[in-house]
Amino acid sequence: MGSFSLSHWIVVLVIILIVFGAGRLPKTMGDLAKGVRAFRSGMREDAADDGARLKSVESHPGDLEPG
Repeated sequence: MGSFSLSHWIVVLVIILIVFGAGRLPKTMGDLAKGVRAFRSGMREDAADDGARLKSVESHPGDLEPG
């Protein structure tokens, strides 16, 4: 019950092709890929910002002391 046979996957693929159509499926997958790329780019930018903040704190530790 835990795994599907090849015939199950073929039926699922045919249903997906019927619902989305052959022309719409590549466009949908392209949009998904663009979203993943944008997410990765955002994560890299956040990591770079965090690194810049860490360097700033290390060079000016007195700026964070409570007044």
